[in-house]
Amino acid sequence: MFRLFAVLSMTVLTNVAAAAGLEYPSAGRGDHVDDFFGVRVPDPYRWMENIDSPQVGRWIRAENRLTRAYLEAVPGRAAIRQRLTRIWNYPRWSPPQRHGRFWSVTKNNGLQNQSVLYVGTGSPDAGWRVLLDPNRLSPDGTVALKDAAFSEDGRLMAYGLSDGGSDWEIWRVRDVATGKDLPDTLRWIKFAGATWNKDASGFFYSGYAAPPGGNVLKAANQYQKIYFHPLGQPQSADRVIYGRTDAPDWYVGAQVTDDGRYLLIEAEHGTDVRNTVLYEDLGAAQPQVVPLMAEPDAAYSFIGNVGSQLYFVTDKDAPRYRVIAVDTDNPVPAHWRTVVPENGDTIESAHMVGGQIVVRYMRDAHSAVARFAPDGKALGEVRLPGIGTVSGFAGRFDDPVTFYSFSSYTTPPSIYRLDLASGKSTLWRTPELSGFDPADYETRQVFYRSKDGTRVPMVITAHKGVKLDGDNPTILYGYGGFNIPILPDFSPAVAGWLAMGGVFAVANLRGGGEYGRAWHEAGMKLHKQNVFDDFAWAAKYLIAQKWTNPQRLAIRGASNGGLLVAATEEQHPELFAAAVPQVGVLDMLRFADFTVGKGWESDYGSVQNEAEFKAMLAYSPYQNVRTGVGYPATLVITGDHDDRVFPAHSFKFTAAMQHADRRGKPILIRIETRAGHGQGKPTAKQIDETVDVYAFILKAFGMAR
Repeated sequence: MFRLFAVLSMTVLTNVAAAAGLEYPSAGRGDHVDDFFGVRVPDPYRWMENIDSPQVGRWIRAENRLTRAYLEAVPGRAAIRQRLTRIWNYPRWSPPQRHGRFWSVTKNNGLQNQSVLYVGTGSPDAGWRVLLDPNRLSPDGTVALKDAAFSEDGRLMAYGLSDGGSDWEIWRVRDVATGKDLPDTLRWIKFAGATWNKDASGFFYSGYAAPPGGNVLKAANQYQKIYFHPLGQPQSADRVIYGRTDAPDWYVGAQVTDDGRYLLIEAEHGTDVRNTVLYEDLGAAQPQVVPLMAEPDAAYSFIGNVGSQLYFVTDKDAPRYRVIAVDTDNPVPAHWRTVVPENGDTIESAHMVGGQIVVRYMRDAHSAVARFAPDGKALGEVRLPGIGTVSGFAGRFDDPVTFYSFSSYTTPPSIYRLDLASGKSTLWRTPELSGFDPADYETRQVFYRSKDGTRVPMVITAHKGVKLDGDNPTILYGYGGFNIPILPDFSPAVAGWLAMGGVFAVANLRGGGEYGRAWHEAGMKLHKQNVFDDFAWAAKYLIAQKWTNPQRLAIRGASNGGLLVAATEEQHPELFAAAVPQVGVLDMLRFADFTVGKGWESDYGSVQNEAEFKAMLAYSPYQNVRTGVGYPATLVITGDHDDRVFPAHSFKFTAAMQHADRRGKPILIRIETRAGHGQGKPTAKQIDETVDVYAFILKAFGMAR
């Protein structure tokens, strides 16, 4: 077997992970104390929330110097970078989509910082030309194309760009035939796409007012509204279509139906999956927004229409979701029609394309696909190449074909063409990898029991024939929140770890969307501790089954997964040699005060509710740092432009950990410049970050030489 220590000429060293000699930068502890329901909670690093202050700036620079010196001294870095760069360098395509006479696709040649948007005419097998190359927009590749929306005839494209990793986007309009931009420029847009009206005279989008005081990375984002932008007019002339003036923390989004008849509006409170639905008949003499599902009693996701019949995926009376049809002429629930009933698998999404409904299921945390007629008649499953994840199936109701992507932990994304008449899939594009042969690796799914006996799935990927001798270098990854499932998907970073002989395990924790509403609710608010238990017991399973041992086990997660990693390492420090919490929500008593954090109360709870406050205080990483524990080696990662999870979360947690454990294993923070929450991060920065993470983990394992 091609072992990690052979690739990097590593040998086991003893006690090399100790932080001997590390002098952490000074971080003064203040005396700020908050009072919640009579409970006094110290916040000694509240001053770090002023991220633009000179004091915080000095601390950031000192921490980055310390981290860089430590990481760059780790032996074997050059070999790690060489292998990762080689694997990363493969061509990757998105599934093609049709827009009138045009087709669009994105492609990355391998090491381009950003994927390039191409268009062609006739068919996706004809030639392509560049429509938008984000790599030309900044020297460091940090301007990213976040979203694009084509008019029905394909003549015009509205598109959004973000700069330096920020969630804020600037939207413009490009003439597809000439490749030139029109004068239209829209600002203060995030978490939203665009949708054109039938005659392409304008488009609908969701936006905010400008942040008060110019504090674009910190100020709370509230009162999102849907606007209509008439082409050629200044943004100040845009008309408000819908917004919740009574509640500041609702998100709103809009979609025009393929036939141009209706504007569908979905509104949800924060990140709660339950939402309301409204619509506007755009052809009416006096168009007005009319409630369709007026109460947020379930999740409703619009997928298309046939005349006045509107189709939705919903978990109303179906915890694992079903597809329903609602007639605008008689929309009362008693007349809703079930088109695709709930079954034992969870519906992840559905698409109306080619006169059919293509349904993506989650079957024990991997994909399955089936086709149905609009009347509900089953048309058969789409045969997939194996256990993995599919995405795509975009198109219009009259398209004869659609395209989708299939990938797994060992298989890079391959693009397939689905003939909707026959149901037959044919391979359209598949990448060739260098330095990684998928045939050398295998993925297996196991089920383990969590602390309370709940059966939890976990996917483990490793080299074929790996010995279960209890000594394999292993990374355990998780998320566990917001109804988001973690399905098998290819990552060159993971492939690099596997190629070095590592084991990669993903636990499908409660709080995610793998098994529908009940699975999600079992890991939210007062039940959030279940998620950390699931993660810790996944680690115990890996150790008990001799995959690894606590000196060879690292945990990693991002965003809500960063919270997962930090809370679990605090509760079970003896299980892990290393922990990498990335862009994590780490101060559970303060998240609602910044950017879009208020919306997360639907999953985490609110400090205004005493029971929820006590539940959050019990696991909040920042408030639960203890002295004298001996934590795993910890590498905190954040970005200076993260305007989703405010970077002060990571600053405060790092300072508290360093204060509590000054002579234990290293506790470092990596603060990326011109980087945000992760979306749109340039390839070069992704490789740099992965090299640092693997060097840190291997050093903690005592395997770096």
